[in-house]
Amino acid sequence: MINTDMVAYYAKRASTYEEIYQRPERQDELLTLQVRVQELMEGHDVLELACGTGFWTEQIAASAKSVYATDINPEMIALAKAKKLPAGKAEFALADLNTFQPERPFTACFLGFWWSHVGRQDQVRFIAQLREKLGKDILLVMIDNGYVEEQSTPIARTDADGNTYQFRTLPNGERYEVMKNFPTDSGLRKKLAPLTRELRILRLEYYWLLSCRIK
Repeated sequence: MINTDMVAYYAKRASTYEEIYQRPERQDELLTLQVRVQELMEGHDVLELACGTGFWTEQIAASAKSVYATDINPEMIALAKAKKLPAGKAEFALADLNTFQPERPFTACFLGFWWSHVGRQDQVRFIAQLREKLGKDILLVMIDNGYVEEQSTPIARTDADGNTYQFRTLPNGERYEVMKNFPTDSGLRKKLAPLTRELRILRLEYYWLLSCRIK
């Protein structure tokens, strides 16, 4: 039986999630991304959505003025809170990124490995919601995966909207179907250029990083 509950999937993966950052062939690219994230977030009050285990929260906190990190999974938040972060720099909150309402202003928003889970048909609306919640001219930084033949989990199917899905199996044998899109640079620009300015994309082999300001 294939489960499609992505929240449950990531909750059950929480304790082993950071294994994906330990793959030796990806270390150089991760270092490049860590440096770039610290450069982009320097001096900002950052809202991090879907923070997961706090791997990127740690990089943001190294240079940002502050970071407010949210995730829907208490299992993820518990691991994120256990990170050794600079005193007074980071706060964590259990929240659904789709319904979260900020109670204070932010100058930047960070989204790590979540854009690939946003349906192609919902992406414009997603950016519009960010603008409504955070205001215009907010700095948006996103990191996500590239698809690498024979290394990435194979794509199992494509739906009518062009979204692609993978089958993933947990150590206990449970199987999940997870939406995972792999946009091209041209696809990202086509979708986001009308909604943003100063759009820049860093394309690596295993990852990509996009930065822009929401109009």
